[in-house]
Amino acid sequence: MNIIIIAKKEIVSAFRDRRTLLFMLAFPIVLIMILGTALTNAFDDEVSVGDIHVLYKDQSDGEFSQGFKAFTKGAKSSGVYFKKVLSDMGGKQEVEQGHYDAYLEIAGNGIMLCQMEKNSVKNSMIQGMLTAFANRYNAVAEIVKVSPKQAGEAFANSSHDDYIKETSLNSDKHPGSMDYYAVTMTTLIALYGALHASYLIRGERLGKTADRLIAAPVHKAEIFAGKLIGGLAVNLICILIVVAVSKFLFKANWGEHFGLVLAVLFSVVLFAVSLGLGVSYLTKTGEAAVAVINVLIPLVAFVGGAYFPIDDAAAVFAFIKDLSPLTWTNEAIIKIIYTNDLAAGWPAISLNMGLSVLFLLIVVVSLRRREGL
Repeated sequence: MNIIIIAKKEIVSAFRDRRTLLFMLAFPIVLIMILGTALTNAFDDEVSVGDIHVLYKDQSDGEFSQGFKAFTKGAKSSGVYFKKVLSDMGGKQEVEQGHYDAYLEIAGNGIMLCQMEKNSVKNSMIQGMLTAFANRYNAVAEIVKVSPKQAGEAFANSSHDDYIKETSLNSDKHPGSMDYYAVTMTTLIALYGALHASYLIRGERLGKTADRLIAAPVHKAEIFAGKLIGGLAVNLICILIVVAVSKFLFKANWGEHFGLVLAVLFSVVLFAVSLGLGVSYLTKTGEAAVAVINVLIPLVAFVGGAYFPIDDAAAVFAFIKDLSPLTWTNEAIIKIIYTNDLAAGWPAISLNMGLSVLFLLIVVVSLRRREGL
């Protein structure tokens, strides 16, 4: 009963503090909105090629010329437009001036291709289409030699309008800017809960109420448990509000396995509260505890990718990056959401819980050695 009363007191006191609410709620929500909106292009992996315009001169005749004309008609549906060169038009000059993406000269049964090197994507697409056309024409030519009656059917089957097919690997399986910052700002503000936790017990001493708590018929273990539960509840409620706002207002993706995501978030909340309590007993003054936390968390956030993704880091920086709790926490949540890798959550939970136990042991040992709180 005493534990519940103490925990309730911590929750009520925290939510009466407007500065706490402003920092724990308004700060992450505003950051999600600003960073998610301003850095949209940085998370956009889509590449727009646009229409392709090819100029050509046809000096051939017969089946090859007819096959090429059928090919140009089918290519229109893929956004590739062929225009026959006029008598007074210099094809190579048109390409050099950027009016066209390529120039073709068709003579006999061969094609000469002229391109600019500035757009390798379009160049590759044109070369691939022409290679496909040449291979099909050669195949039909061989059929004609063996069975001329089948040539017409082969030509008909070789004419289609899907020369370009767009295929991507997991195109929708990556977070957009709003999705990414919804995760990283939520875990960051959860970690900042260590600031509030550093005053859970030290605040009683500063408020001159520690002696009255010790004199009351309440065991130290009950005080500690009530403070811990209250701090966890405050931090977790704030996190859930941030998640709800990002999900329903900003339309951030939190995936289909929200239970496991919530378990990972709870583990980082527990780590943050334990960190704040532990640092408060490892330092001599409240100011020193706040200073340590205010230096540690921004550093952990920077190397942990809270403000921007860190990929392909150098060996030394990659090692430092992996030491950040936000690194394994954010990566675990993103893997759960976008790759359905449920196993990724358990290492992050284990690491956060293990560090939490370490800091809580520091608090328990310190409490036992002290006469008061």
